[in-house]
Amino acid sequence: MTPRLDAISVTTADVAASLAFYRRLGLDIPEGAESAPHVEVALPGGQRLLWDTEDVVRSFDPGWSGSRGGERLGLAFLCDDPAEVDAVYADLTSAGYEGHLKPWDAVWGQRYAVVLDPDGCAVSLFAAATP
Repeated sequence: MTPRLDAISVTTADVAASLAFYRRLGLDIPEGAESAPHVEVALPGGQRLLWDTEDVVRSFDPGWSGSRGGERLGLAFLCDDPAEVDAVYADLTSAGYEGHLKPWDAVWGQRYAVVLDPDGCAVSLFAAATP
């Protein structure tokens, strides 16, 4: 038997704010989920994205104090084209989310940008660069 990746988890200080951010990125998160301490959504390909409040994490790990040593895991959203990277970045930053890296043409052949979610987690936006 081989373990397989099934879920990615986000620990959040504010479930409603976090869900609003990821809804703007197109995730189909059920209405009313904001009131739950644990939320799950199915992703294409069968994996799941999970959210837990800090209190939920502390309920089974009383010594938990948040991340240590900087960013270790990030989420990346594939856009259809470079213009969509720019448009999604503009939409998120105009809605008040913090832009970390403005869209640029990366040397590895992608249009790339980074926005911070409400908990400060880096979320990459990218698309193949047009030739």
